[in-house]
Amino acid sequence: MPELLAKGRKDTQEESLDRARGEKCSVGMENGVAPSDEKPPNHLQEFGPQLKIIKINEQVRELQTIIRDRETERGDFVFYADRLIRLVVEEGLNQLPYESCSVKTPTGAMYEGLAFQRGNCGVSIMRSGEAMEKGLRDCCRSIRIGKILIKVNEETKTPMVYYAKFPPGMEQRRVLLMYPLLSVELVLKKFPSVTILTSEVLSDCPSSFGQRYFGTD
Repeated sequence: MPELLAKGRKDTQEESLDRARGEKCSVGMENGVAPSDEKPPNHLQEFGPQLKIIKINEQVRELQTIIRDRETERGDFVFYADRLIRLVVEEGLNQLPYESCSVKTPTGAMYEGLAFQRGNCGVSIMRSGEAMEKGLRDCCRSIRIGKILIKVNEETKTPMVYYAKFPPGMEQRRVLLMYPLLSVELVLKKFPSVTILTSEVLSDCPSSFGQRYFGTD
């Protein structure tokens, strides 16, 4: 899995949020588009192209194994989590809109290539989602990244936005919303226009990713 999960004492709001997210979880990244050679489990195929899973090969399975292993030390956990995050981010970027462009090579020849269309941005859901920012910046140095903090109201038991800072012109941008653990069914039923890109869909939802990644356990 690229179990991109949640945290503990310093992040009790995320623990509550993860518990409220339901049983079927995905690890990865929500974005505007996303491809995949992997088919979702039968009970999730109703979501069609809105749910994408990256191609699972032996490398991905090894990374998922290391992240799941409770004996993995924090340094290794961060290293292999970053690798898995990078694979998810790369696949997400692969589906962003491009436009044709021409450049002149050092030999003077013209090359017909592609360039990202302007107007993409990332938004991380604090705090676990911040673990995915590095992978996005490693791929897109100049991309703008916003943040949003969601807590569960103890009285109403409903998620509430407590902090949000977004790049200007958000309504015109294609957004890569980053968080490691999501309830697929909950998100897609409530927001059917969103596409989720993940490395795995699972029925048991680990909730210690943030603790292990940021060393807050």
